[in-house]
Amino acid sequence: MIALSFALGMSEFIMVGILPDIAAGLKVSEVTVGNLVSLFALVYAPVTPLGSALSARFPRFATHLTLVAVFLVGNVMCAFAPNYTVLLIARIVIALVSGTLVAIAMTYAPDVTVERYRTKFIAWVFSGFSIASVAGVPVGTWVAGVFGWRWAFLLVCAITIVLMVLMVTVLPRNSHIVRIGFLPQFRLFLDRRIQLGVADVMFGAAASYVFYTYLTPIMRDEMHVPERFLSIGLVVFGAACLWSNLYGGKLADRGRGVEPLTHIRPIYCVHTLLLASLILVHWVPAYGVPLLVVLGMFMYLQNSASQVLYMDVAAQSHPGSLNLAASLNSMSFNIGIALGSAVGGLVNDHLGLMWLGPVGAVFTLLAVGTTTLLRPFVAKDRGFYERSGK
Repeated sequence: MIALSFALGMSEFIMVGILPDIAAGLKVSEVTVGNLVSLFALVYAPVTPLGSALSARFPRFATHLTLVAVFLVGNVMCAFAPNYTVLLIARIVIALVSGTLVAIAMTYAPDVTVERYRTKFIAWVFSGFSIASVAGVPVGTWVAGVFGWRWAFLLVCAITIVLMVLMVTVLPRNSHIVRIGFLPQFRLFLDRRIQLGVADVMFGAAASYVFYTYLTPIMRDEMHVPERFLSIGLVVFGAACLWSNLYGGKLADRGRGVEPLTHIRPIYCVHTLLLASLILVHWVPAYGVPLLVVLGMFMYLQNSASQVLYMDVAAQSHPGSLNLAASLNSMSFNIGIALGSAVGGLVNDHLGLMWLGPVGAVFTLLAVGTTTLLRPFVAKDRGFYERSGK
């Protein structure tokens, strides 16, 4: 499951590392290539819950392996794309299956771990994306610099082929096919706790992706990092993101239901101040080194807590929608990615890179508001678990 997340993360995030190379190779602007990040998320977000709800009605292993094969096809198309249009179509193909693959991975939790290690399982599966930032994206960036950007996607293809062999070898074949209809699963979205959880993750992701989409140009143009050291910068930022995911698992252990996510509120407050201070890097480039490390450490702290909220609320009130609930973190995070990267593109075009941080801070303030609105539900959830003895 971690290896699958790594492959998905490398394919999704590699655009950040090789954005300038693709722009030069296809003779389009960096902002045009940056828009692929927004497009990927715009497709990923609405398709993920639909695919997850539909996949719950079919044998899990066969569905899982089929979707990984589609993912492989999309990356092959990226590697051989002759122009921007084909690359755009390839990114859409990958986005169509990526979120559902993450959701299906989460459903293996009861088969591979016990209840008390549930949050660790969630955190480690999400950590695959951070490991992709630490190792996959920098290695892909280096490969692109030495051999050309297409080889970065060929590397993802090779990893995916190995992964498919491992899946056939080790994954359990049992399924948990739901008995509820397709449309009734979506009653989950009428739950106020789910709505606020989705909004919270969306705003948190948007805050980071306003600047993260343009991380390479920020290091190059604002911090004046030499081209040969950009890969090292991405490794350091990715390591901070990995810590963020794993420590987020510890934060998710602080209660059940909505409670863990409400504990993220003071973290969002600090995050707001840090993002606002990103503007100082324009005048004090050295400040960007510690600041970007800390911003990476804040990037995914809400992920495990939000996944606990979705799964616990579904188990309490909507047991037929567990597959759908498993997809909501990926869905909401990618809505945030689409929103943040699109806003980041506008800010970069009209105001410049230096303003990306302060604009991102607006989104963390909105996340503070949504976590505040969740707090009244904490007592209700505590009562439920006390009565059920969990």
